Amino acid sequence: MKRRKAQRHHRLSVLASAVLMLVAVAARSRAADPYAFNGSRAFSYLEKLVDFGQRPAGSRALAAARHWIIGQLKQSGWSVERDAFTADTPIGPIRMVNLIAKLPGSSRKVLMIAGHYDTKRFSKFRFVGANDGGSSAAFLLELARILPRQKHHFTYWLVFFDGEEAVRHWTSTDSLYGSRQLVARLTADGKLDRIHAMILVDMVAGTHLVVQQDANSTAWLNKLVFQTADRLGYQRYFQKTLTAIDDDHIPFINAGVSAIDIIGLDYGPGSSPFGGYWHTAQDTVQHCSPASLTIVGRVVLATLDEIQHSPRSAP
Repeated sequence: MKRRKAQRHHRLSVLASAVLMLVAVAARSRAADPYAFNGSRAFSYLEKLVDFGQRPAGSRALAAARHWIIGQLKQSGWSVERDAFTADTPIGPIRMVNLIAKLPGSSRKVLMIAGHYDTKRFSKFRFVGANDGGSSAAFLLELARILPRQKHHFTYWLVFFDGEEAVRHWTSTDSLYGSRQLVARLTADGKLDRIHAMILVDMVAGTHLVVQQDANSTAWLNKLVFQTADRLGYQRYFQKTLTAIDDDHIPFINAGVSAIDIIGLDYGPGSSPFGGYWHTAQDTVQHCSPASLTIVGRVVLATLDEIQHSPRSAP
């Protein structure tokens, strides 16, 4: 009996030592690369989201994905608020839900990192939106694991927008349902001025990552993000060619909030605005890459670090 107890104690000691060693290795790795972002884990989240199938606003599949996302966020230590609303769409009213995950800092001022988690509605083919919808939600989930590890000056909000996609055809009223709703709500509540800056990510997992400067984004954020990408050696992926994108940052820009859209272009061969796989049945896991998620993740983390340590970086 004593021998069994001694053996059990030895096994527990070995296990405890192994756990401490793994923690120490992780800490050293983080210290060596303060902007470490696990693109492989983010990619596994992307695969999970795709497993839910087509996820247009109001669908059962999106509701199931939402339930899973909330569980992941809470597991990472975030409080989660559901911003539910009914959108008036060309096919009738649709119930939509934004998710706002919150991590308090020493200041009430907010850094918002956002993306959408719905997919475009198609009836003629199966559209699982691995990159367009899946990548931004997966990216935010991995960011949710990283940010609580350190104390922060700013409060963080991770926002998962519902209803980014047009229900039929993209217009000012048939698109961006979730972001328009949140801006209206924050304005009515007198809380919009709490947002110091918003970073939007969209389509950031394509195997051929190309991010261009968005002319609609706030100038100081454009400068900061692209200078940060240069410093990290990612000039090949973050190109200073100007383009103009209509995305979930626009309602915030129009309301006076500093915001930037980090969006992947050139997604697959073809002549469509965002590449040949965009809004087709080919937007699948096979055309996405953990490496692209890692690159964007490191740039975003480094940018957030710059803003955290230079809170007056905005003009």
